[in-house]
Amino acid sequence: MKKIALNTLLVFTSIMWSQTNPVITSWLRNTTGITGRHYVSGNPTPINDAVLANVQTIQYSNNWVYVTTNGIPAYITGPFLDGNPSLATSRNGAIFRFPLNPTQNTGTPTNTNGGNIGLFKNGVALFDYRDGVSWKNSTSQVCGGPIMGCTGDGVWNRDAVYAERVGFDCAKAHPAMGNYHHHQNPSAFNLDLVQLSNICATYPSDGLYVINPNEHSPLIGFAYDGFPIYGAYGYANADGTGGIVRIKSSYQLRNITVRTHYANGTNVTDGPPVNSTYPLGYFREDYEFVAHNTADYLDEHNGRFCVTPEYPNGIYCYFTTVDANHNSAYPYAVGPTFYGNKTASTVTSVSETTTQYTLENADFNLSDLNIKVYPNPAQEFIAIQTDIQEKDLEVTLIDALGKQLQTQKIVQGSTLCIFDLSAIYNGTYFIKIANNTTDKTVKIIVNK
Repeated sequence: MKKIALNTLLVFTSIMWSQTNPVITSWLRNTTGITGRHYVSGNPTPINDAVLANVQTIQYSNNWVYVTTNGIPAYITGPFLDGNPSLATSRNGAIFRFPLNPTQNTGTPTNTNGGNIGLFKNGVALFDYRDGVSWKNSTSQVCGGPIMGCTGDGVWNRDAVYAERVGFDCAKAHPAMGNYHHHQNPSAFNLDLVQLSNICATYPSDGLYVINPNEHSPLIGFAYDGFPIYGAYGYANADGTGGIVRIKSSYQLRNITVRTHYANGTNVTDGPPVNSTYPLGYFREDYEFVAHNTADYLDEHNGRFCVTPEYPNGIYCYFTTVDANHNSAYPYAVGPTFYGNKTASTVTSVSETTTQYTLENADFNLSDLNIKVYPNPAQEFIAIQTDIQEKDLEVTLIDALGKQLQTQKIVQGSTLCIFDLSAIYNGTYFIKIANNTTDKTVKIIVNK
């Protein structure tokens, strides 16, 4: 009888941990039927797609969690202004398998690779720094990718975040043969302190979360070794103390004028000299790792062991690093090597007995939301941006007499809605943001 009771307790404990394990509970499950939307170049009106956004189902066993997704976000994708002919295309219910209990790799670290190296909580892919293009010494050109017609040496590898910026949409992402993905911190360009792209001005969208320097950034995904990925800010100290700080990359640009050796001194096939066409940062090998003694700097994998809101006992975490201007900082999320054993993968089917995660997302308090209304005073439009939403928010534009003029939604998995003010006269108005239980009102001024 004692043995039976012990086995029952172990099973019950395993179930209780599974139901609170963030790798099961943190995914943004589509509970509203929201579908993807995209822009095409020259048309600032988004096109609605018939593809379910975010994550469709989560299943788990004793050792694995299975995440089914089409790879499409709720925020608007596109356009991609570098001639990329692709659109963000459905992954048709791809199944990603992650370990419930990730483990450290105590041997030789595994390099990150081209293609998926992680998955964000909305089911969108994470790629590493590369874009498949590298320097070809014999012809003195960069080569690679689906349209160049040549292959590079693979020695000096182009940094996608630097070289392909013109092809990223407002959410800092683009598709590769339809597979929509981020290489970097997934927040919108127009929310950075210094904007490196003005695409949001014509094609407004948002990203996975809004950077808030005053609070710990949310858990935004998982790497292919199973360890969590956080946004740009965290606790100053690994034990959860010291206040909120920007978590920093320990990689920096090398002090070089020619590309003949790697940072470790290895003599390699030459790349182009550092110049205005190929400045420092154009290639991944332009960076070197410099260890720091403070906890707000990350290790060579771009992570650290630390306490977070979701892991009060601590776990190894990656961070999507940015600089002081909130511009993405190499190695951007995960890499250039994994900390843990790379065990996650895509599978064609689930071949073991699983439990489907069906707990409904908890209600939230509007007073806790990081709500931004800008510009204020406004002229042509007013934008309302919040932290990423687990449920729809209704947003209403109201005049001084209380008349409702326009109503929109910030849909699940999104953070943004925009009101066109072209038919609105100068004066004082109010923006009301509401969920099923409460609301919040912000005064705005229209002054054209």
